[in-house]
Amino acid sequence: MPAQPTRRGLLVATAGFGLAAPAFASQTPGWPNQSLRLVVPFTPGGSNDNFARPVAEALQVALGRPVVVENRPGAAGSIGAAFVAAAPPDGHTLLLASSSFATSSTIRRTSFDALDSFDAIQRLCTAPMVVVTKPNSPFRSMDQLVAHARAHPGALLYGMAGLGGVGHFAMEAFNLASRLQMEAIPYSGIAPAQADLVSGRIDFLMTTLASVRGLVEAGTVPVIAVSTAGRVPEMPDVPTIRETTGLDFEVTVWWGILAPRGVPAPVQHRLNAEIAKAVQAPSYLRFLEAEGARPAPLGLPEFRDALRTDVLRWRQVATEARITVN
Repeated sequence: MPAQPTRRGLLVATAGFGLAAPAFASQTPGWPNQSLRLVVPFTPGGSNDNFARPVAEALQVALGRPVVVENRPGAAGSIGAAFVAAAPPDGHTLLLASSSFATSSTIRRTSFDALDSFDAIQRLCTAPMVVVTKPNSPFRSMDQLVAHARAHPGALLYGMAGLGGVGHFAMEAFNLASRLQMEAIPYSGIAPAQADLVSGRIDFLMTTLASVRGLVEAGTVPVIAVSTAGRVPEMPDVPTIRETTGLDFEVTVWWGILAPRGVPAPVQHRLNAEIAKAVQAPSYLRFLEAEGARPAPLGLPEFRDALRTDVLRWRQVATEARITVN
């Protein structure tokens, strides 16, 4: 998984994208010649929707055409993704994708292939997952939790918000790495999982920081580990799972923009450059900070490689853990 970028690295990378933009802009005559659609494959008002709208607004200013955010929820994001995959590859239809796109597409029958049906345009940001335990939990570190799980097989319960989502796959990957099989309690979303964590019905959750930030800041639940390769600036005293357990485990959540396969290269480069600028805007940086995320733009080849690595990793986890959708 790609490492979290440094601030200096982000500035250098963004400068490179910005220098390339005028050249590619001159090579896209006649584009865009209509409004653009940025499809969010989830309901309005959620985190995915929130990540998309500021980018759409920035693109609208940069390109001089309306950019409409269109919500097409259903089937864990597959309905919206299928719509974009089938759209004309002219750069006027885009998809807001995320780590859950990479995970859910590995176990659902879809009309598209997560890799072959899309062009990877630009990564927006990355974020850690966190392990939070119930109030008054005896576990103050991940190694304590693992030791208890080894000594008492089947005793610990963890919440799983959404079958096929990144939280589901991250825990399956952890079970494989640790050779444990803790019992998952599935929920329709993060809110009921949080409620059961606070009430003590489940022992812990592995989820994004943004989804539990309110509980953490209120002191209701403790964070005992982060999933990323290194510690995160927001919580410098919280160790990584790898640090405390010695396990070969790391998960970084990402959000990005995809397009139907076959978009002309100059259009891809133009979009890549303009979106890189958008995620560096001060207002977007403040938004990302509130979401526990960091800007993480990449060049076209780098994002394509990162997407492939992520999808192939989760396909392997799905096979080894025998994850299926009933």
